[in-house]
Amino acid sequence: MQFDLSHKLFEIVKNVSAQQNVEIYVVGGYVRDLILKRENKDIDFVVVGNGVDIAVEVAKAISPNIEVTQYKNYGTAMFRYGDIDVEFVGARKESYNRNSRNPIVESGTLADDQNRRDFTINAMAISMNSNDFGELIDPFDGVGDLERKIIRTPLDPDITYNDDPLRMLRAVRFSTQLRFMIEEKSFEAIKKNAERLNILSKERISDELNKIIMAERPSVGFKILSLSGLLIHILPELEKLRGAESKNGKKHKDNFYHTLEVLDNIARTSENLWLRWAALLHDIAKPNTKRFDSNLGWTFHGHEHVGAQLVPIIFKRLKLPTTQKMKYVQKMVALHMRPIVLAQEIVTDSAVRRLLFEAGDDIDDLMLLCDADITSKNPEKISKYLENYRLVRRKLVEIEEKDKIRNFQPPVSGEIIMEAFSLPPCKTVGDIKDAIKDAIIEGKIENTYEAAWEYAIQKAAEFGLEPLK
Repeated sequence: MQFDLSHKLFEIVKNVSAQQNVEIYVVGGYVRDLILKRENKDIDFVVVGNGVDIAVEVAKAISPNIEVTQYKNYGTAMFRYGDIDVEFVGARKESYNRNSRNPIVESGTLADDQNRRDFTINAMAISMNSNDFGELIDPFDGVGDLERKIIRTPLDPDITYNDDPLRMLRAVRFSTQLRFMIEEKSFEAIKKNAERLNILSKERISDELNKIIMAERPSVGFKILSLSGLLIHILPELEKLRGAESKNGKKHKDNFYHTLEVLDNIARTSENLWLRWAALLHDIAKPNTKRFDSNLGWTFHGHEHVGAQLVPIIFKRLKLPTTQKMKYVQKMVALHMRPIVLAQEIVTDSAVRRLLFEAGDDIDDLMLLCDADITSKNPEKISKYLENYRLVRRKLVEIEEKDKIRNFQPPVSGEIIMEAFSLPPCKTVGDIKDAIKDAIIEGKIENTYEAAWEYAIQKAAEFGLEPLK
């Protein structure tokens, strides 16, 4: 098998290998993607010897200005060369303690290093050595598994996943990204070892989860997570969406599969990780709010508000960012029903103003989420919703151009109210300010200082207040 190794880096590594009389190999994902003809800007080298020293020598041969980051305790070093991240590590063999995924590491041969790899498709190596430069070393038929589109472990999968349970999530992630099947023995071993996820740090779990969410069709990964028994240990709230209950001849849809369809829909229109998270969690509270009404059938009243309350709990548990990104997801979940309700009713200016005010600069993302939430199989219903959404969008543009509501603050501030009516900071100040905001949103007054000030005087009078002369 011939490889394109024309990049200057490979020639430099080959020369350093000869000068230092040490074996060096390109390994892992870069080799896999080279065969699959996928772009990969991360190149990992295994050195049968001291990886840190070789990294320093290679960087020096490229340019004296390259800064090498060294992790001597782990025997690794890395640097950036153009747009490529380059890493060197000493070949090693590993053994594990049951209560930790951190291995006991010893120096080893290339074969030892390949044995410890997670999957056959990541266990291939290409020689950088002068005597066999460019030769593929593939002890576990990784090339064959690439052709068969199979995810398989080099050694016993039960031991592989038990030793390092993160590999189970990586199996799901690669299966999702590459659209490969997880080999049967490997899948059964994942089911058997699912509870081992509990020894992993939440950050490592979230990192793999984010990569699954950012795949072209993330639903593939979540179906595998559910079928393998992994999902219940990561996102039990999502697993609980499974199932379509029927009563008195009335049945609700399976909200698990609906959610995954919405996630795939949003993945086709947006690369925004947090909007994809919002799609994943938009109906997360439906099990909490499910009720059966003999007249209405199944209802999930308020699931958007309960769902918004669950978002910080889920983010904190998974060690996801609890800053603006979490608040953005929370807002999307809380508001995702609002455009749907507007699309079902006569679209009033006041309802559009309120939506613009609450969504702010995220209104366009919210409308993308609402589009993605249309998963009906009825063409007439889909057509009707899309037409109504077009009307909502048109009204959003018209109202925004006319009233400038998005992200607005009432023209009369709390400070002005306190000074004008000689008030300390108190509930009355907030009530007057909120009344002005609501009046503008409802279209009772214009969004101008003059109109807001006149209204402030009226509201203050209800509290027995008059402005100072």
